[in-house]
Amino acid sequence: MGLTACVLAVDAGNSKTDVAVVAADGSVLATARGGGFRPPVVGVEAAVDAVADAVGRAFAAAGVSSVEHVSACLANADFPVEERQLAAALRTRAWGPDVEVRNDTFAILRAGVTEPRGVAVVCGAGINCVGMRPDGRTARFPALGRISGDWGGGWGLAEEALWHAARAEDGRGVDTDLARVLPLHFQLPSMYALIEALHLEEIAPARRHELTPVLFATAAAGDRVARSLVDRLADEVVSMATVALTRLDLLDEETPVLLGGSVLAARHPQLDDGVRELLAARAPKAVPRVVTARPVLGAALLGLDRAGASPEVQARTRTYYEA
Repeated sequence: MGLTACVLAVDAGNSKTDVAVVAADGSVLATARGGGFRPPVVGVEAAVDAVADAVGRAFAAAGVSSVEHVSACLANADFPVEERQLAAALRTRAWGPDVEVRNDTFAILRAGVTEPRGVAVVCGAGINCVGMRPDGRTARFPALGRISGDWGGGWGLAEEALWHAARAEDGRGVDTDLARVLPLHFQLPSMYALIEALHLEEIAPARRHELTPVLFATAAAGDRVARSLVDRLADEVVSMATVALTRLDLLDEETPVLLGGSVLAARHPQLDDGVRELLAARAPKAVPRVVTARPVLGAALLGLDRAGASPEVQARTRTYYEA
């Protein structure tokens, strides 16, 4: 023990935490995985404890006791004040003297580009968008749901599907196959039965996310209502990306637009085609592509950016994760 590595990279999402210890030459010395990072649920200290467990295992495997730079991309770091609060909490753990905290969407963006320049839209359970330039300028959204103007994400799509299905069954809305396939997914006979089961929590609330793939399958089968929801999501994705590009003065430059998160990474044809067609119309110079690299790579590269690492050093880290 007693050695000092260059970067501790942390990608902490709601469901899991990935960490990596990276040497000054870009070699990945050790990695570890831990539980989810949910400070709004368990409190900041308990959330950081979950990260600390993974960090401790990675440090032990790497044979180090500290690093020069801590690069942490964290879920629930939605405002600069939250980034500062979480950075202060990480500093108390004495993992390294230089601590930088960003929203976890920045990890996906940096993982997909060779320099810190571009825009990323992430659509998993929720939806978010960030952008950055090498000069340090960034663009971002609060991404707190409806109160911050958001629409979409897997959870939001499931809620919309339930809304349309309920209205179709009781006569307030137009007919849609969603009224039949959503309850069928839970082996229930009707939307009335599904609404009751969800309300009484006979079906755990977290299981609502299972309805998002059902929505996409129903859209692929041609259902008009389901297809309209997929089209609206494509419009939301492109709206966020276009605003971020405009804020960063990148709308008229060839710029990567990275698409990440479970919903976008699934490459649903209607959604994928819709995003690309709308981007071509609204931001013709944008270059869309789906990010498949693990986000902790982005956290590591952001740390290496801060350390002034050469492209060759960064390429060594990228090779480790893309091999």
